[in-house]
Amino acid sequence: MSSAQDPFYIVKEEIQESIDKLQSNFHKWERIPPDTGEQVHLTKELLAGCESIEWQVDELDKAITVAARDPAWYGINETELEKRRRWTSNARTQVGNVKKSVLAGKSISGAAGASEVRRELMRMPNSTETDRYDQYGSQNDNDFAQSESDRQLLLIKQQDEELDELSKSVQRIGGVGLTIHDELVAQERIIDELGTEMDSTKNRLDFVQKKVGMVMKKAGAKGQIMMICFLVVLFIILFVLVFLN
Repeated sequence: MSSAQDPFYIVKEEIQESIDKLQSNFHKWERIPPDTGEQVHLTKELLAGCESIEWQVDELDKAITVAARDPAWYGINETELEKRRRWTSNARTQVGNVKKSVLAGKSISGAAGASEVRRELMRMPNSTETDRYDQYGSQNDNDFAQSESDRQLLLIKQQDEELDELSKSVQRIGGVGLTIHDELVAQERIIDELGTEMDSTKNRLDFVQKKVGMVMKKAGAKGQIMMICFLVVLFIILFVLVFLN
């Protein structure tokens, strides 16, 4: 997520504008003679501004705490979280020092002294440190965004490959299922044909048994003995022909 789209940076920009306005009013307050109506009015305005900014910073800190529970879900890392905590801490320090100075009624004199003391009170980094921090922070953000983009592309590629493998597996399983179905149909047909042949053979066997029974009944005992002898002689002849030749 870019800085322009991140809610943190949107709120941060608004708070920073409020802090800049607060500092401008504070510098104006320093130049106003004490115990004047204008200073009293500006003092109330400064204290109200401090309260408002402190509340906004507290809410922003709560959002950072929520994001710290699962940084990956919000697309940030520990470096970014620490950077945000430092900013809110620095903002709270600036506002707190302004509030203390206003409540104490201190005025700063001298251009050089005022500039140095104000820098200490506000704890503002110098321009070189700010530029270096912004440069490193921007570089870290860019690197993080690039790494997240690469990671997302890699995950999408891996998911596509897994889906392709799954599709091929489904096709193979479908082919095996069709083959099994064809085999079952063929076996069912063979079983049906075998059953038909068995029924036909059983019918023929019953018919032969009936015929044999009728012949045996007509031939009587003498005929049965002659038939048995004929069958034995036939068996011996067949045995000789098969095994001795």
